[in-house]
Amino acid sequence: MLSALSSGQDALRGIFVPSSVWKGSIVLSLISIPVQLFAAARSERTYLHQIHRDCNSRVKQPLFCPTCNRFVDRTEIIKGFEFDEGQYVLMDDKEIKKLAAASSHSLEILAFSKLSEIDPIFFDSSYFCVPDDAGKKAYQLLVKALEDTRTVGIGKLMMHRRDYTVFLRSYQHGLLLHTMYFSNEIRQLPQFGVVETVNLKPEEVKLTEQLVKTMSHPFKPKEYHNEFQDKLRKLLEDKKQGKSVEIGEEPHRAAIIDMKTALERSLAASSSGSRDKKGSKGKATKTRQSVRKAS
Repeated sequence: MLSALSSGQDALRGIFVPSSVWKGSIVLSLISIPVQLFAAARSERTYLHQIHRDCNSRVKQPLFCPTCNRFVDRTEIIKGFEFDEGQYVLMDDKEIKKLAAASSHSLEILAFSKLSEIDPIFFDSSYFCVPDDAGKKAYQLLVKALEDTRTVGIGKLMMHRRDYTVFLRSYQHGLLLHTMYFSNEIRQLPQFGVVETVNLKPEEVKLTEQLVKTMSHPFKPKEYHNEFQDKLRKLLEDKKQGKSVEIGEEPHRAAIIDMKTALERSLAASSSGSRDKKGSKGKATKTRQSVRKAS
């Protein structure tokens, strides 16, 4: 009761209070660790709604039954699987709940694998896995074991009436859970990965490797952001304030040149950019030193 009141007060003060998406226990052999899952990453988008041009009203999408020729209420809706055109196997909501009930509160770890053995294509959504008070010691033991062995726990989980295989790995001294794409969900493209007989010249390979080396630096996530969404938000803000808005023209494509020349120019541009960055850092350091001496 107290936690509910405190959450409500936080919400009134404008403090973001994340809500858990799943509560249950990690089951590792005979060990049970009570935990909660919280969404760790979600896409941020500025969404544009459908507006009626004549009156500037938002268009709604009602549920309409073409057979009964009328709009229907959500309470009249059930689920069905279409096995043939216009033919459905109907599922009652109670039947679906019974299917999910058996394993909905347990995350059973089935095996452990090296993180390096798992291709990133299998990673789907990410969740912070947080222990309840009763499970903190067992939780920390599991985190430490995963850190020391550099392994990932692979388990099964039922969440929101859907069956998941999940990865459980250490992250910043806690547990991070990733839902996994099943192997049958990974698409197959016949023309993908087909190695064609292309004449790769040694100097072109060397230049490409040099370009990769010149552009290599530690991964810093904050350096990357959604430029389209930034521009869209600025455009909407300017229009909201009645400012005149001009959108730049689409950049023209560079002229097609031979591969070796393109690589050499790219390498030169990359090297120049790296020197400019180092130079600006050096100037900034000298300026700070001068300020300190002056003061």
